Amino acid sequence: MWVGLYLQINFFVPIAHIFYSEVFYIKQELPINEQIRAKEVQVIDENGEKKGVMRFHDALDLAYDKKLDLVLVAPNAQPPVCKLMNYGKYKFEQAKKEKEAKKKQKVFEVKEIRITPNIEQHDFEFKAKNARKFLEDGNKVKITVRFRGRELNYVKLGEANLNKFIESLEDIAVVEKKPVLEGKNLFIILAKKADK
Repeated sequence: MWVGLYLQINFFVPIAHIFYSEVFYIKQELPINEQIRAKEVQVIDENGEKKGVMRFHDALDLAYDKKLDLVLVAPNAQPPVCKLMNYGKYKFEQAKKEKEAKKKQKVFEVKEIRITPNIEQHDFEFKAKNARKFLEDGNKVKITVRFRGRELNYVKLGEANLNKFIESLEDIAVVEKKPVLEGKNLFIILAKKADK
C-alpha cells in the first residue's frame, strides 16, 4: 500500500509543477478595499476633494455605493489616506504611461566592426561605409583591430588604420573613446556628432 502511494505522489508532483509554472499574476502595489487594515482612514473622493476622516467600513461603503475601489495611497500618514478610484483603470493608465516613457527613451546600440592591421583598401572602404550607415542610424560604432600571433608587433599599423577611419568619418562622427589596447585587440568608439 505504501509503495503504491509513494509512486502516485511522485507521479503527480511534476504535473502540478507544470500547471503552476504557466500562471501569471498581475503585480498589485497598492492595497485596495478589504486588504486595507486600518480602523479609520482619511478619504479623498474621485475628484480629489477631501471627505475627512471616516471609519474604514463607512469609507468602504461609500466606495461601493459609487462603484469604485478604496485605494490606500498613503499608508504611513495618521490616519492612513485612501482615495476613491477605479483601480483597474488606474493600473491600465500607469502601464500605458510606462510604455510611452519607454518609447521616448533613446536606446544606443554599439555596433562592432572588426579589421586586421593589414586591411586592403577595398575592405576598408566597405567597412567605413557600414560604419557611416550605423552612425546615421544613431548607433555608436566600435572599431576593433584584431592582432593575431606576430601581428602584435605592428600595433602602430593598427593605430594608423584606426586614425584612417577617424579621418574618413570626421564629417559625421566624433571619437568617444581614444584607441585602447586590450589584450590582442585595439579599439576606438565613435559616436554621431550632435545636431546643431
